[in-house]
Amino acid sequence: MQRPFRILKKIILYSFSIILLLSVVGYTYLYILPKGPEITEIKKIKNGIDFFVMHAYKDSKRKSIKVWTYKPASWNNEDKIVFVMHGGGRNADDYLSAWVKLADENNLLIVAPEFENKFSKYITNDYQEGNLFTFFGTQNSKREWAYAVVENIFDHIKSVNKITNEHYDIFGHSAGGQFVHRMVMLMPESRIRTAISANSGFFSLPNEKLEFPYGIKNTDVDLQEAYKKRLVILLGELDNDPSLGTFRRTDLAMEQGVHRLERGTTFFNANKKLKNKNNWTFNWSLDTIKNVGHDYKRMSANAIEWIKN
Repeated sequence: MQRPFRILKKIILYSFSIILLLSVVGYTYLYILPKGPEITEIKKIKNGIDFFVMHAYKDSKRKSIKVWTYKPASWNNEDKIVFVMHGGGRNADDYLSAWVKLADENNLLIVAPEFENKFSKYITNDYQEGNLFTFFGTQNSKREWAYAVVENIFDHIKSVNKITNEHYDIFGHSAGGQFVHRMVMLMPESRIRTAISANSGFFSLPNEKLEFPYGIKNTDVDLQEAYKKRLVILLGELDNDPSLGTFRRTDLAMEQGVHRLERGTTFFNANKKLKNKNNWTFNWSLDTIKNVGHDYKRMSANAIEWIKN
């Protein structure tokens, strides 16, 4: 009698420990990690490099986000605003620095949100996959999508600085490129004028049988509307070395191509084929930059030509 009881006791203790561990991990993931930096005083953007911290969501104070900015002295209301989305290193300040000279030369207000995450090497759903789903696979409210955060930042900037711009441009490289192409697909109602997705590691194909983020199953993608947005798939001709950066090698990712250059081409052609089949409007473009690899600085410099037009 004693032995079965001891076994049952061990099973109960083991199960309780697992439940407790999952609860701690879940609580940490949902309520501690996303907290972010301290909110800063609400003030107008200064000339030069600046930053502020705001609440990421409009109806919740659960998460804050740091936003880097660069404003040329010559920038005025209704001049162009460009969001710059960092890569998997979450180094928004580095990306901002890469755009300072470009901003001065082209009179651009640069806005670089920093999606801080100490575990970004292992957790990607919160940023490049848009925060549609939690790490555990449960759905998030659209109000808490990462794409909604960009729109919230735009509203904040407009309100605080009395800016009347109705649209903004957006550039993202690597993980930021993933962010940008998925934002166009999943939130075509956003106020993006030109979106540039550069050197993405992998893509969400227009395949309703493939689970997100490899396809669009279990999402409410309206591709007909997404195709009306101006999206540029910007590829580096020499971005054919998978050893550079973080490169996903799952079976579904490898089916898109053996390197980023091939995957970008696969993605663009799949969407073009679908638009041809349905005779839909298609404002997407494919642009391959010669003699450039996985280099966010040089890709940024080439992205300017699309933003100027």
